[in-house]
Formats: sequence, structure tokens, C-alpha cells
Amino acid sequence: MTARIILPTPGGGTEELTLREPAGWQRPAGPPASRIAYAAAHVVADPHADNAPGQLARLDWDATLAVRRNLWAWGLGVAEAMDTAQRGMGLDWAATRELIRRSAAEAAACGGRIVAGAATDQLTGVPDTLDEVVTAYVEQVAFVQECGATAVVMASRQLAALASGPDDYLRVYEQVLRETTTPVVLHWLGDMFDPALAGYWGSADLDEATKTFVALIQAHANVIDGVKVSLLDAEREVRLRELLPPTVKVYTGDDYHYPELIEGDGRQFSHALLGAFAAIAPAASAALQRLDAGDTAGFRDILDATVPLSRHVFAPPTQYYKTGIAFLSWLNGFQPGFTMVGGLHSGRSVPHLVQAFRLADAAGLLLDPDLAVDRMRRYLSVAGVGA
Repeated sequence: MTARIILPTPGGGTEELTLREPAGWQRPAGPPASRIAYAAAHVVADPHADNAPGQLARLDWDATLAVRRNLWAWGLGVAEAMDTAQRGMGLDWAATRELIRRSAAEAAACGGRIVAGAATDQLTGVPDTLDEVVTAYVEQVAFVQECGATAVVMASRQLAALASGPDDYLRVYEQVLRETTTPVVLHWLGDMFDPALAGYWGSADLDEATKTFVALIQAHANVIDGVKVSLLDAEREVRLRELLPPTVKVYTGDDYHYPELIEGDGRQFSHALLGAFAAIAPAASAALQRLDAGDTAGFRDILDATVPLSRHVFAPPTQYYKTGIAFLSWLNGFQPGFTMVGGLHSGRSVPHLVQAFRLADAAGLLLDPDLAVDRMRRYLSVAGVGA
């Protein structure tokens, strides 16, 4: 039976949407061969816990780990404890440690790829010295590596608040890189994802910031697996690929331009470490299978169709994209309720989430249309706009 729903429209009207059949993508036998692809996974809040703003995070561990097992089953790696998991927006360091430990153990059990974020968020407030930032970074990098994951050295709010210029960034990162036991991934997260990171690498001028970033990488390429770039600027990412040593990978974090960046220009390409891939995992997997087979046109046909959804989910204010990721997860039955740590389920409006529903359907990403319709009706009823 065809799934249908009455949805609200801007201005107070309604219209009926007949959902398309899901695309029916097939799970692969293993990870893609032509690109390395990580999906930055979200966390599922325990609906019985007090996950209100300012409270310590309490997770539904069964659902949170099931989300990760689903990503591995699609052949994708998991990027754990990144900003998609609400680092700095509800997920505290104690919960983060347990998340990394549990996810790394799950990855080892199923042979899945995993990287995990190492930051400085165990610090409270602005530290007094750069050495405190170094110590915090080293502690987290060591913990991630001890758990068996590759560390992603995330941008630090504490460093951004304390640093007076490029030299302070270089001093901190150089000390951290000297302490690492295995190669790491460096993460440049733009201020559209986190306003507290404005002027990262010591300059609001992105050309100057890039010079500092590249100098650091060139000096320490032996301990840098790659860099994740989340600036939503495809041209800048392409130029950065030209500047880096050939051994250093670029993992695109551009949730607007990922199809062309992953495809590449015939000479260079980006790998992927994307929050968007958590929402479009079946399509991302199918597209990468096409790329492995040499079918570039098929790769682009599948992945290009997901871009309107991703651009909407990551629309400004971009830091609230996590709400859309969790909403789509709930619609697809991967979690029992639409609640988030820190109360972030209130981060997007009813019209925004209605449009996310429409775009997910258009991309064939509502995997069980009847379930999605049932849950959307319940959401609209609670929101006061149900038909």
C-alpha cells in the first residue's frame, strides 16, 4: 500500500505527499576500495534521563551502538565523538570517554574502521596557559589510541580563546604531534559549525590561516595520516590538496560539495569524513560501490541526488545540523524517540524538519515509508500542526 501523508505548508496550508518507494540499495561485501569514507555518527539520548540543557549527557547505549553497526554494515567507517556526536553541544567528556571506549570495542568486534575525536573539552573555562591545552590534548589523543582508534585532533575552543596568534597554535600542535604514538588526523572546523572557532590557526584571513596549517603539516607529515577540512568551501579544499605532501590525505568535511570533491579532478580527490554520510549512508555506500566499479556517472547520479537534503540539514545556523541527523534517524527507526542530549531536539523548527522529511523522501532515504509516515504524523500532532 502506498504511503501518504498530509504535510503543512508555509502560510498555514496543507498538501498531500505520496512517498516514493525506497531505493533498495544493496549492502556491500566490505568497505569501498577507491576511497576511504567515514560517517560522523550522532548519539542517541536516553529518553528516561534528564538530558536537559546544562545536564550531563545520558545515552541510550543500545541504540547509539546500533547506529554505528548500521554504518559499518553499509561499508562505511565511523567517525566517533566528533561534532556530530554533539561535542561541545551537550556531550561532556565523561560520556565521550565511554562512547569512544564502547564504539572502539564494537569496531574491533566487527572489523569496522573507526576514528575518534580528541579535543580539550575536559578543561573548564579558558585555561591559564598553553601547556594546559597541550596536556589536555595529549591525554585525549592517548586515550583514543589506547582504545584502538585513530585520533582526530579536533579544533579546540580553549586554544582559540587563549591563543594570541599563529605561533601559539604551532607551539601547541607541535608538542601534541611529538607525543603521538601513531599517525593522527588533523581537523579544521570552520566557524559556521562552531562560532567559538573563529580565527582558528591565528587569523581570520583564511589564506593566512591556511599558510599556518600547511606549514604545520609539512613539518610533521610523518605523523599525520590526513586532514579533515570542514569549511564548506570547495575551491579552498581543492587548493589545499595541491599544497599538502602526497602522503597526507584530505578527508572532505564539506557537506555541500562532497560529490565533486570525492570524485576529484582526474589528478587528486578527497576521501570523506562527513556528518552527511550518517544521514545518507545507504546512498553513500551505493555511490561508492559504483565508483569502485569505474562507473563515475552512476556515482554522481546517486550522490548528487542527496545534496539538496544535505544542504538543507546543514543550512545556517549550521551547528544545529545534528538535530536533522537525529530526526532522520528516528524516522528510519534507528532510535525509539526524537530526543537529544542537551535538549538539542529543539534546535530546528517544525517547517525545517518537514522539509527534511520531503527531501529525504525525494532522495529515497526513508527506508520504511509506512514507519516514517507514522512517526511524522506523531511529530506533527505533538507540534500542533497535525491534520
